[in-house]
Amino acid sequence: MQRVRLSSQQAPVHKLGDSQITLSPKFRLAVFQSSLLNPSTESELILRGEPLIPGLPDDVALNCLLRLPVKSHTDCKAVCKRWHLLLGSKERFFTRRKEMGFKDPWLFVFAFHKGTGKIQWQVFDLTHLSWHTIPAMPCKDKVCPQGVRCVSIPRDGNLFVCGGMVSDVDCPLDLVLKYEMQKNRWTVMNQMITARSFFASGVIDGRIYVAGGNSTDLFELDSAEVMDPVKGSWHPIASMGTNMASYDAAVLNGKLLVTEGWLWPFYVSPRGQVYDPRTNNWESMAVGLREGWTGSSVIVYGHLFVVSEHERMKLKVYYTDDDSWEQIDGPPLPEQICKPFAVNTCDCRIYVVGRNLHVAVGEISRFNQKETSNKKWKFHVQWQVEDAPEIFSDLTPSSSQDMDNTPLSCYNLVSLSTSVKSVTYSLGLGLGAN
Repeated sequence: MQRVRLSSQQAPVHKLGDSQITLSPKFRLAVFQSSLLNPSTESELILRGEPLIPGLPDDVALNCLLRLPVKSHTDCKAVCKRWHLLLGSKERFFTRRKEMGFKDPWLFVFAFHKGTGKIQWQVFDLTHLSWHTIPAMPCKDKVCPQGVRCVSIPRDGNLFVCGGMVSDVDCPLDLVLKYEMQKNRWTVMNQMITARSFFASGVIDGRIYVAGGNSTDLFELDSAEVMDPVKGSWHPIASMGTNMASYDAAVLNGKLLVTEGWLWPFYVSPRGQVYDPRTNNWESMAVGLREGWTGSSVIVYGHLFVVSEHERMKLKVYYTDDDSWEQIDGPPLPEQICKPFAVNTCDCRIYVVGRNLHVAVGEISRFNQKETSNKKWKFHVQWQVEDAPEIFSDLTPSSSQDMDNTPLSCYNLVSLSTSVKSVTYSLGLGLGAN
């Protein structure tokens, strides 16, 4: 059972059993902390000559222990008191990793059980190729996963889950939740100005932008707003000029790109809008860009790539100079990756999470065609698949994000409103730590 507190300020949400729980002023109890969580205890153990690993200097031993995958912490912290001190507190563990300069990327997958619709976060350690979980989100309503949007701010180690829709009811949400990776906890944030689902989202210069989407009774919105994560307050920005829900969105060259995507039957060309925060203006998307945007997008090498849901699920790239798309060299998405899938990127690799949470890793390489006068970069992709555990066989991804588990070391994550595909819509979210 979880206790959730709402206020105009950021309010921490603690799981029952945490060492610190906010109590009403009327009922104040003495709070006792275990000596294992007291930093002075570690100094006492050192003075008593208890090493982290017998036979190794403490700095070398610490360097080893900070490389342990999260899934092994529960077992390892039972070895001795000093291991318990290090591994029993996620905040202390990740603080020490930050001090040592460790950088291990994780892929955070927001998934749901295809039978019950129950949502959960699964985290894929891209270094150790292992999975672990994070605490459940403090949602009082049963949320439709396809309507939610998430964005991450890697330098802060934070994930924001915004909006959505109550399952089986055309009732959008204005809920905003923040997950702090270093503290492994969720916080209820200030609500959005407008409740919305299936909307566009993205991060530009550390600010979170949301636009369009569905309102009550599936009426489409044209409003947009922005939040400063430090202040936690939302402010309106210029309206889109057209009412539309978002199929996919990306941030490219400091601008938010929003497309409603192709919908069956293909009678009408999809609409697309582009927002420039420097001028607070929206403009219509270039024809070639919106008509060729046929799947889930990521940004690699400063280019927009799309894993197409059509065209044999080939990967293609957009060239801004001549408003054109080209399929890149290499095979299509591996057959093990079934729709709906979620797409993200890290270190010039594209990660596609399909049904049952199998992960396809696409290594992107680029080169110039020196034998021609064409100055375009050419790209090539090579795929490999990391199979998921059998226990994930009933899970379907709704979105994914990648984060380095050392905050303040940020990858080139330009597109943070990744797509989520489900029969006719797709959406975005992502991030966490155990």
